[in-house]
Amino acid sequence: MITHQRRAKRLSPWLARLLERRPLNVAVVALANKMARTAWALAAHGRSYQENYGAQAA
Repeated sequence: MITHQRRAKRLSPWLARLLERRPLNVAVVALANKMARTAWALAAHGRSYQENYGAQAA
C-alpha cells in the first residue's frame, strides 16, 4: 500500500507524517496495526467503512 500510494503521489497525511519521522519498516508495522484495528472495529460494531469518518467529529 505504501509503495502504491508513493507511486500515485497520494500518501495520506497521517502516513506522510509518519514516514517523515520513522523508518519504512516501522511505518509498515504501524500501518498494518492501524488497518487491523479499523477492521476489528468495523466487524465488532457491524459497520461499513466510511473514509474520513473520524474527521467529521470536531
